[in-house]
Amino acid sequence: MKTIFLYGAPGVGKLTVATELSKRTGFSVLHNHLLNDLVGSALDFGTDEFWDTVRAYRLDVMERAAKAKRKGIILTWVYGKPFDDAALEKIVRQAKTHNGKILFVHLVCDQKELFKRIKQPSRKAFHKVKKSKTLREIMKRRDIFSDVSYEPNFVIDNSKISPRKAANLIQKHYSL
Repeated sequence: MKTIFLYGAPGVGKLTVATELSKRTGFSVLHNHLLNDLVGSALDFGTDEFWDTVRAYRLDVMERAAKAKRKGIILTWVYGKPFDDAALEKIVRQAKTHNGKILFVHLVCDQKELFKRIKQPSRKAFHKVKKSKTLREIMKRRDIFSDVSYEPNFVIDNSKISPRKAANLIQKHYSL
């Protein structure tokens, strides 16, 4: 199974691009806020127990999808270096089980555009960052703009391109 690890700052368009890529590839989308909102319904957001549970669910779903012989899965994540490195290592190991392959895609856009995008109404469906103050706090606490330390890593600046175009670039780059 192929795993697309689609990451970037809040508001960069991960879920929108993942949804478009899913339409083109038939890959399932397991986006970060789906898991966060599920676990957050029972546990306090941000606690060690919360994060441990989110990570366990993600790995379990990946394992089950691979065993079910799914063609591929698209994960979305706000990666923070080095905070998320240990969890990312587990995802990489899990993705490679059953002869799987992991492909990294880093979506980036200029910060002015990020602050504009987080105010979009579509972000209300999940507990996503919706306020400039919250995004600034995250940017101070975590390095959310660095690339992962894995290859291949395809970087797309989607400041001025559509989600459809970004999905097309990913599909072509990785021959999906």
